[in-house]
Amino acid sequence: MFLNDFLITTPLPEIEQHQVTLAVEEVCANLIIHSHDCNSTEFIELSARQSEEGLIFEIKDYGVAFNLLEYKEPELSRVIKEKRKGGLGIILVKKIMDKIEFESSETENTCRLFKNLKSK
Repeated sequence: MFLNDFLITTPLPEIEQHQVTLAVEEVCANLIIHSHDCNSTEFIELSARQSEEGLIFEIKDYGVAFNLLEYKEPELSRVIKEKRKGGLGIILVKKIMDKIEFESSETENTCRLFKNLKSK
């Protein structure tokens, strides 16, 4: 609800709003599953803001950090051949968003997703 309420106030076309929602939800789901091992007592924080250049989504968590430098993109042909489910989330997020940043400290991990607003 929070994300939809925010996106509706932006100049993004409806289809792009849905794409951005998908990307943000994908990152959040990955954090819940991989960083927190689906532990319902832990939480993540999501904030969203609009700047002159675009939209910025910040997702903070306090679990195991994700290292984008160690991420190896799967071969799509292999995923299809093996009929494997999952493993394509980061590819999807990269295609939808204009920029992704990951930052980690000893206690906190932050993922920032950027979506440029095209001038009309």
